[in-house]
Amino acid sequence: MADDDAARPKPGRPALDGGPGNGADESAPRVADGDQAQVPAGEVRATREERWPSEVERLRVELEAAQDRFLRERAELDNFKKRVARERADTMRFASEGLLRDLLPVVDNLERALEHARVSRHDDPIIEGIELVLRSFTETLERHGVRAVEARGVPFDPSRHEAIGHVESERPPNTVVDEHRRGYLLHERLLRPSQVTVGKGPAETALDVEKADDDG
Repeated sequence: MADDDAARPKPGRPALDGGPGNGADESAPRVADGDQAQVPAGEVRATREERWPSEVERLRVELEAAQDRFLRERAELDNFKKRVARERADTMRFASEGLLRDLLPVVDNLERALEHARVSRHDDPIIEGIELVLRSFTETLERHGVRAVEARGVPFDPSRHEAIGHVESERPPNTVVDEHRRGYLLHERLLRPSQVTVGKGPAETALDVEKADDDG
């Protein structure tokens, strides 16, 4: 019993092995071994601040790319809207093109009938009636954008004239000297070309040929 009392630590004296029951305050906070290896908060903040410039630059590049895509897509959308509006307007303007082209032979027949009546008859009420019908028909076509192509006496234009013959003429070469069938435009689009005869200049006389030989 005496030996056991000597080996038992006395109250208030710290144990040599530092274990429990050594008289230390067990309620004091303990520091874990892993917490000792953590980076201080100041160093973490400094590391993040070092990365900010690169992050800002990356975000700036992405923003500029997004703005560029937005502007290009908006421009494409505006062009698409304009093209659709232009096509819709052209469709409305030229919707009656086929019908008006089919009516042109009617105008041709009225003009031929009027020309024949003027030659064979004089002061005939029928002539006045044909003139009134033709004038009314022409005015109706004009209200729908149809107008005649200028031909006689103007330079030959292959985009509006169809040459069906060439003759010698006192007028400058390549001038339309006669019109056989009138052409028409629907607004700025050719509805039907004019059939014309084109002059190729005056013929050389024998005196001109002899003078040219003498000059040579």
